[in-house]
Amino acid sequence: MANEVSIFIMDISNSSNENIGKALSDYLEQLKENISRWTENTAVTQISHRAGDELVLISSGYATAYTLAFYISRIWKFTDHPPYFGLSFGTIQEDVRDINIETWIHPLMKQARNANDYLKKQMDRWLFRFALPDSSNEQTFTAFSRQFETLINSNLMLKQEQINEQTAIQSLVCSLYFILGQQKKVSQYLKRTTATISHHMKQGKTQVILRAFEDIVKVLDSLGTQEKQRLTDKLQTNMRQQISQHLPDYFPEERRLS
Repeated sequence: MANEVSIFIMDISNSSNENIGKALSDYLEQLKENISRWTENTAVTQISHRAGDELVLISSGYATAYTLAFYISRIWKFTDHPPYFGLSFGTIQEDVRDINIETWIHPLMKQARNANDYLKKQMDRWLFRFALPDSSNEQTFTAFSRQFETLINSNLMLKQEQINEQTAIQSLVCSLYFILGQQKKVSQYLKRTTATISHHMKQGKTQVILRAFEDIVKVLDSLGTQEKQRLTDKLQTNMRQQISQHLPDYFPEERRLS
């Protein structure tokens, strides 16, 4: 039986700079534990923390890895050392539960690695890039995998430009609105007026950035033959609830006052 999965390989920019290696490694261990909690009872997930500054993940559902990657990018603590994600999705014959991610070899993993290596070589690095296997004769999206790859990456490139143009406070407001879902809650947390929050959202193109994320997730879900939209919705609900319960850990006071 073919199982629909998605993969990311995550690295950290500038991780060899400064004396920050241990802090980043500890943070990734904590993040690995958080991902396990977020995906519990939703997506079947295998995750490995490798080589100090790398996370490798495989999870059920075409949209799961990108959904997780986007959330990680919005709550990431070390703003001077942003993560970047090589992604892929497709079908495998194995059950995700049975995979040993440390030794597993598969074309989808190779594609995620290719996407990650592409980002690694960029001077102005994007946060996300997809690489998909060569087109096949199957009557599925794989017949047009290269076209899908081009369209998704073009969307991500345009979104990256908008993310790069955000100021620190605009980025923070965008992230908090993404998690909390209401301008009023963001204003209460930051102790600023709703008018100020609305201004930062408009200037930082919050709605445009988040709509692009939502559209990509919907498209990825729609490409599958299995019903995965409810999985993705439940996953996002879990993440928002758990992050909201520990909001000061993800967005500490020094970040709020910057």
